[in-house]
Amino acid sequence: MRKRFRAGLAVLLCAVLLLPSLAGAAAAIDAPADYTIVSPYADVVWSGDGAWGAYKGNLHTHSFVSDAQVDYRDMILEYYYQGYDFLAMTDHGVTGKPWNEKPTEIPLYLYQRIIGHTVHYFTDEEFAALQSGDYPVDGAARGRGMTCITGGNELNALTITKDHVNAIFLPPHAGDNYLGYENDYEGAVRLTDHYGALCFINHPGDWLNSNSDRANCSDPEKIAYFADILLRYDCCLGMEVFNEHNGTTGYDRDTWDNLLMACLPYGKRVIGFSNGDTHYLRDVDSSYSVFMMEENTAEKVKETMQSGAFFMVTRCIRADTEKFGPAESMDVRDTDLPIPMFTDIRVDGHKVTVGYENANDLRWVANGNVIDTAQVNGAGEYTIDLDAIDGAEDFLYIRCQLMGEGGVTLTQAFTIDDGSAPEEYVRDESSAATAKRLSNQFFSLRFFVILKLLWDLIADR
Repeated sequence: MRKRFRAGLAVLLCAVLLLPSLAGAAAAIDAPADYTIVSPYADVVWSGDGAWGAYKGNLHTHSFVSDAQVDYRDMILEYYYQGYDFLAMTDHGVTGKPWNEKPTEIPLYLYQRIIGHTVHYFTDEEFAALQSGDYPVDGAARGRGMTCITGGNELNALTITKDHVNAIFLPPHAGDNYLGYENDYEGAVRLTDHYGALCFINHPGDWLNSNSDRANCSDPEKIAYFADILLRYDCCLGMEVFNEHNGTTGYDRDTWDNLLMACLPYGKRVIGFSNGDTHYLRDVDSSYSVFMMEENTAEKVKETMQSGAFFMVTRCIRADTEKFGPAESMDVRDTDLPIPMFTDIRVDGHKVTVGYENANDLRWVANGNVIDTAQVNGAGEYTIDLDAIDGAEDFLYIRCQLMGEGGVTLTQAFTIDDGSAPEEYVRDESSAATAKRLSNQFFSLRFFVILKLLWDLIADR
């Protein structure tokens, strides 16, 4: 009996001693993995001494130098008159120079001369006045300069398939006369990489033909194609989410979400851009970006393109009752309606607080789905707490969207970092994948593309 008691007491003592460790193990199993919200705006000083400025800019602009219907000088002046702070001229196949230098002429666009369009540029004095803000608007100095961003070029200048890549900060003449190849974004990205410049994919919805079928934005093969380029070339920062009046790119928020989900596991944040793709003066107030910068210089623009500390704005957008909104189509170009804008962003643990103004609708999106919606009124603050949202630990990113009478504004993606190392990206070099790529290249020869275009025209009749 005494032996049995001793044995029982020993078992009981062991159990008591093990309880804390068992409880700890259970807690470790049940507790969700912790994570950090990484904000592209973490370094921005929003107010007080040393507050950064909000600078309005456009990085995709055309003129008589390529296929637009506006003179080079007139296009730049319109951006200046409308209060822009920086501008890149990105004519097709023509690398942008300082605005007091004659733009390069390429044979493809000599038709502009034939139809009577003459390219004008600025004198040294005028160029200096544009940069300092002394150039007059309505008879008085504007008082705020507009920074000239050189080295812009919309590559793949002669492609029917609209596979355009926007290069910025190319050295002089690099990319001049680059006509490009059909269905081949990589060639233009490779050129950009060779010269140590930066680039992004222009209006992917135009190439995807997603206006006809929104599902094309989620086509696994097409998303994998873009992701492969983004993951292999650091110089390719991301894609245009808004372009001009979004006539052919209305669903590119879908494309952006899908590329974020495809690239983030490998450590690549896909940066979203918004540009006017301006061919007419009426497009100057269509889509643009607002960069948060310490000062308005070309170097700071370059840094901010890479960091993502900026917002995407559009004044024109189609109705989208299925997902992101708005409920009705919007085109408020050249009106006095104020754009919705973020005025402050703070991350505290699993919470993100955004300050905003001129907004009536606020939405948070994660992994391509709206996870939180709030009807807001003008100006204020809103906090999202991911701990209150089921499955938040599985999010790869979150992003915020404002809507108001003056347009739609998006943040970049806030990434969710669970502390694990990014996966290593290994391109599929199997014989089947290689054969597929070679086949696509062959049938993307301009001869076949033109034949298909003609066939489609005949079939439509």
